[in-house]
Amino acid sequence: MFIPVQNKRIYQHVVEQIQKMILDGRLSSGDRLPSERTMAEQFAVSRNSVREAIRTLEIIGIVESRQGGGNFIATGNNDCLFEPLSIMFKLNSGKFTDLLELRRSLEIEAASLAAQRITGQDAARLKSLIDELKQTDDEARSIELDKQFHLLIAEISGNTLLSGFLHAISQIVEQAVRDGRKYILTSFSNNQTLMRLHQELCDAIISKNVEVAAAAVQSHFDFILENLRK
Repeated sequence: MFIPVQNKRIYQHVVEQIQKMILDGRLSSGDRLPSERTMAEQFAVSRNSVREAIRTLEIIGIVESRQGGGNFIATGNNDCLFEPLSIMFKLNSGKFTDLLELRRSLEIEAASLAAQRITGQDAARLKSLIDELKQTDDEARSIELDKQFHLLIAEISGNTLLSGFLHAISQIVEQAVRDGRKYILTSFSNNQTLMRLHQELCDAIISKNVEVAAAAVQSHFDFILENLRK
C-alpha cells in the first residue's frame, strides 16, 4: 500500500505520501488508516516517525484520531483551510476590514447560488433563523445566530469549496465579528438597519431572485464597512 521511505525528515515523506493518496483518490473522507505498526512496516520507518506524521496531519485537519478507534481521514472538516488562512492573515497583519472585504466577495457568490438552489426545507431553516434573530434580545445569541445565518446560506449554495472557505474564515473572524458587530450596534440607536438588510437577503434567496440576493449581500457588507471606517 505504501512506498518505503529512505530520506531525511522521514515523517514529512510519510505525510506527503498520505496527502498524495488523498489527491489520487486512493484514500477518501472517512477512511480508516492502518495501525501504526502496519504503517511503520509498509513505510519501512519507525513507529515514532508514523506518530509524528499522524500528529502533523491532525494539526492541519487532514486526519482525525478517535479514542479507541484509530486514525481516520477527516470528514467534513474545514480546519485544513483554517490553518493556512489564519497563519497568512496573522503574518500579514491582516485587518478586520480585509476579512470583511473577502467575505463580501465570497458571500455574494454564495447568495447567488443559494437563490438558484434553495429547497423548501432550506427556506424553512433560513426563515427560522431570521425569525429567531429578530426576536432575541441577547447579544451573544444574536452574534451566534448572525454567524449561523451566513453559514447556512453558504451551505445552501451547494458549493462545498465555497462553504468550506466561508466556514474557515468564520473561525478567523469570530472574535473580530463579535467586536465589529458591537461597534456597529453602539453606533446606532437600534439595529433596525442591520436587521432590515438581513431580512432583504433572506427574502431574496427564498424567492429565488439571484440579482436581488447578490445586491443584498453587497449592501449588507458595504453598510458594515462604511460604518467601521468612520
